[in-house]
Amino acid sequence: MATMNEPKLIAGNANLPLAEAIARRMSMNRGVQLGLVDARVERFNDGEIFVEVYENVRGEDMFIIQPTSNPANDNLMELLIMTDALRRSSAARITAVIPYFGYARQDRRTKARTPISAKLVANLLAQAGIERVLTMDLHAAQIQGFFDIPVDNLYASPIFALDIKSNFKGQMDDLMVVSPDVGGVARARELAKRINSPLSIVDKRREKPGEVAEMTVIGDVTDKICIIVDDMCDTAGTLCKAAEVLLENGAWEVHAYITHGVMSGPAVTRVTNSVMKSLVITDTIQPSEAVKAAPNIRIVPTAPIFSQAILNIWYGTSVSSLFEDSTLTPIYESLYAMD
Repeated sequence: MATMNEPKLIAGNANLPLAEAIARRMSMNRGVQLGLVDARVERFNDGEIFVEVYENVRGEDMFIIQPTSNPANDNLMELLIMTDALRRSSAARITAVIPYFGYARQDRRTKARTPISAKLVANLLAQAGIERVLTMDLHAAQIQGFFDIPVDNLYASPIFALDIKSNFKGQMDDLMVVSPDVGGVARARELAKRINSPLSIVDKRREKPGEVAEMTVIGDVTDKICIIVDDMCDTAGTLCKAAEVLLENGAWEVHAYITHGVMSGPAVTRVTNSVMKSLVITDTIQPSEAVKAAPNIRIVPTAPIFSQAILNIWYGTSVSSLFEDSTLTPIYESLYAMD
């Protein structure tokens, strides 16, 4: 329920630039200055995390902005300890804004005697005192069911659709959306529907994690501008290989739209040297200097949609309305020239 006070934002160290951008955007929307709550989140010499909140938060509607990206364990503990500090300071409600939800790839048991870590993390968050989660493009939709608290899962596809329409004007009839695996077909279909493009699939078979043994293109990509869409790019091995296979099968050029740019290990080098014309990622994970310097990597902001989602939660209005073009377009009109 909305309170008479303004919503209050607090951030850990995982992605301060995004948290500050969300605060600026909310200030514009509300017409009042909304900064991050003054706090310190630091480590003792032995690595223990300590949090101190310098402002009164009693009775406040608090939003903690903290993706659980690399280093996942440190950022997760920061989130849990910040939650405990706020709960013990009598905050009225605590919402965790987790742009990138770490451990999401461990959403099921693929072999005997393995954990379902995504469920464990969901339990930890709820037990810490978090009452609602706001995230983007969960790796698997069923993770929402791991929580016994409300979860709002935003989608990057509406933002990507706006970006594609802006950057591929006059070429829309030549586009082909490509899912890099069978598991991502639903996500690719959603984007294809938004930009009215056909859909193709790259079927891959893995020998072991991180390596791809064989790839087959399902669908005719001849003379098409292929747009690979996925939820995350880790080492970029699969992505770069898929781009090569698409060109070998007659594609004119290949671009990629990935929500979470994990970009670990050799990822930046692989993308820079790949046949892909461009890789578009969001800022759910704070990009490294190497990512920002890469000539064929572009970053689109998520602060506009997250700030509006936070306000909708605070107002008690619909978050799913942000999935519609009529609602999202005005939020991003300063970035894209809309016809």
